[in-house]
Amino acid sequence: MLIPVVLSGGAGTRLWPVSREAHPKPFIQLPDGQSLLQKTFLRAAALDRVAEVLTVTNRDYYFKTKDEYTACQSEARTAFLLEPCGRNTAPAVALAALYVQQAHGPEATLLVMPADHLIADLQAFSDAVAAAQELAAQGYLATFGIQPTSPETGFGYIEAGSESILKTSLGKRARRFVEKPDAAKAAEYVAAGNFYWNSGMFCFQAGTFIAAMEAVCPEVLEAARVCWAATRENNAGSVAMFELEQASFAAQSDISIDYAVMEKAENVAVVPCNLGWSDIGSWNALADLIPPDSDGNRTLGDAVLVGSKNTFVQSEHHLVAAVGVEDLMIIDTQDAVLVAHKDKSQDVRKVVQRLKQHGHEAYRLHRTVSRPWGTYTVLEEGKRFKMKRIEVKPGASLSLQMHHHRSEHWIVVSGMAKVVIGDHELFVDTNQSTYIPAGHKHRLENPGILDLVMIEVQSGEYLGEDDIVRFEDNYGRC
Repeated sequence: MLIPVVLSGGAGTRLWPVSREAHPKPFIQLPDGQSLLQKTFLRAAALDRVAEVLTVTNRDYYFKTKDEYTACQSEARTAFLLEPCGRNTAPAVALAALYVQQAHGPEATLLVMPADHLIADLQAFSDAVAAAQELAAQGYLATFGIQPTSPETGFGYIEAGSESILKTSLGKRARRFVEKPDAAKAAEYVAAGNFYWNSGMFCFQAGTFIAAMEAVCPEVLEAARVCWAATRENNAGSVAMFELEQASFAAQSDISIDYAVMEKAENVAVVPCNLGWSDIGSWNALADLIPPDSDGNRTLGDAVLVGSKNTFVQSEHHLVAAVGVEDLMIIDTQDAVLVAHKDKSQDVRKVVQRLKQHGHEAYRLHRTVSRPWGTYTVLEEGKRFKMKRIEVKPGASLSLQMHHHRSEHWIVVSGMAKVVIGDHELFVDTNQSTYIPAGHKHRLENPGILDLVMIEVQSGEYLGEDDIVRFEDNYGRC
């Protein structure tokens, strides 16, 4: 029995402005229309003997993740562990192992996969997983080592032994894990032939991993056990969903699975593989997915390049023209534009740090923001007013809420709205409107079978998203 464990989250710093804290890298849509998260989910669901796909993610990403999976139209069973905050990979995998041991038994095998990596060769991936499962059945903690194609300094490395552990397996004993090296060391590792990039993917039986934690990091395991004992399953229909208990989860150590377990355990094996793997760790990696023209330029969206070379342009909403430039990355979104030299792609995170320091919302939110009930898009805002386009899914409703500082005027563009204002209930049809004064409880619902689209005009002294008092909510946000 195989349980793929998808680790999904991140702060969205290296692929800003497309990736943001509220919409991190796993949700980025690739040129073929699928997100990295969807590709990871489908890759996991297609493996043999998969009992369910377990996703460990932040609670704020739960509904967006469910929507992504639903769009995949897969019949794979899903389960979720929802984190109230970030605590790195060791606590996440420990809690996943405790869940799998309880739900499927200690001999069930976990396949731990980051949600934001890309794998081009699915057959090679399937073969590598089969080899790792064989090692896991023999009591090993297996990791996947990517055959290096260049002396990369942005990856950690794994040194492997020279001989296979099992006669029928590709697996070799992992001698040591090495941190991201400098250029000279990286070149030395590649030349040696027995060093592999650390992919961040792992395979082991639940009981084996828990026993290894007991031996090398008992304090991390004990904290996970305390959290798991305090956590209860939520009623989410056919989906197993656990909101990890907040206080005990926040007390977890912020430590990676590499540091906590893999670098210390004695029964660690590495499966060397060549999967067409990329961690999509920068705009350069994303640009490499697009075929270049004769001048080395790559474009995604509406772009015109004149006298330019080796330049990447991604434009979501506007025509972008570049004249006489070289070695640039130009990323255009609704509310932000990034212009950077290709050699400085890793420094994009410094832009996010600067925005965060200055309290600028662009580090966290897009102009279009996903919510459990649909989306809203800020169209325009100024002193004492803000205009939004609101789209509500069929059958969905916003929370029963109230605003202290703003009033709202709603105009229905398409569909039908059911509106509650105080004790009054009314239906607002296309081309009709209604008004909600500040301080009044109100609720918006889409009772129809088509999307409800409306324009909201806010006015008042303060228009921040935190001016919401929720009284009832279908999505547990009170």
